[in-house]
Amino acid sequence: MKKQLKRKTDVYKRVSKELQSYEKEVAREQAKADKMKAEGADPFDIKQQENVLAESRMMIPDCRKRLVKALQDLESLLSEAEEDPSVEGTEELKNARSIVDATETIAVAC
Repeated sequence: MKKQLKRKTDVYKRVSKELQSYEKEVAREQAKADKMKAEGADPFDIKQQENVLAESRMMIPDCRKRLVKALQDLESLLSEAEEDPSVEGTEELKNARSIVDATETIAVAC
């Protein structure tokens, strides 16, 4: 059970970092496209940059879906683990609980 908790926690963390990375990439590519437009760059180059931006934007919804799925899996496993005396008080259980609690706080704030 501890290994499963660690695995699910790590999956959530990885997908969360991936989502943050894509969001930063979109912001960076948008700024680059805006700068190119402001400087009057070649229309072909602007179009290419907009294509790069569109590709980056397409990754975000999929990544969000995977993040929600990872959280659901973690919550499900956490509810089972909290009833298992062999994982009571372990670091894996604490980490999983802190992630679920943090996401609940974020969800309430939104």
